[in-house]
Amino acid sequence: MSYSVGQVAGFAGVTVRTLHHYDDIGLLAPSERSRAGHRRYSDTDLDRLQQILFYRELGFPLDEVAALLDDPRTDPRTHLRRQHELLTARIEKLQKMAAAVEHAMEARTMGINLTPEERFEVFGDKDPEQYAEEAEQRWGGTEAYAESQRRAARYTKDDWKRMQAEVDDWSERYAAVVAAGDPPTGEAAMDLAEEHRLHIDRWFYACSYDMHQNLAGMYVADERFKAFYDSMHPGLAEHLKDAITANAARHAA
Repeated sequence: MSYSVGQVAGFAGVTVRTLHHYDDIGLLAPSERSRAGHRRYSDTDLDRLQQILFYRELGFPLDEVAALLDDPRTDPRTHLRRQHELLTARIEKLQKMAAAVEHAMEARTMGINLTPEERFEVFGDKDPEQYAEEAEQRWGGTEAYAESQRRAARYTKDDWKRMQAEVDDWSERYAAVVAAGDPPTGEAAMDLAEEHRLHIDRWFYACSYDMHQNLAGMYVADERFKAFYDSMHPGLAEHLKDAITANAARHAA
């Protein structure tokens, strides 16, 4: 079984021009040619292309990718293990960055009572005031915003660390629920949705069930919030929105 350059480009999500370039530099030469001289790729070629794209996504330049893949001492399993380790480290870093952005957006942190050094110790390399101006424009006239500002202004570094720990713990447990295939209307998901509401209520402002549902809509509609929740597990943002809706209905009943 072999595939044309156009088919492979479609499979891999790259351009035909990219595949031509990989062939020209000897990084990925197709195993066969048609009678008309057109490139034909085998399953083995596709395996190599997958490895190339993994390394490219991890930031390796093409010459280093070629050296890694052509090293006779390294088998495909070794490449996969290395790539898994690198991707896992990147995911962990992105999740920490996303959590910092979530705090910045949800806490309306214009009044955080921390030094610059403490802010970056707690929140990583994301500025917790990055979205403060936008938050003020969107919610500045609301009581919830005012209350959030009052609370944030008196939190210490240890307070923010406790808050971060709560978010990390909740994130792991909710991701496990989604990974297990539990429905958003299930007890586990609704209980975690209620825990999410109480976290906001405890740390930021009084969060009613109606307000919680409004926030749930924003978690899906606003790409930044959606990216944050989906970074915990693919599809988590939509799952959480439905769980929040189900939890509010459960409370009303």
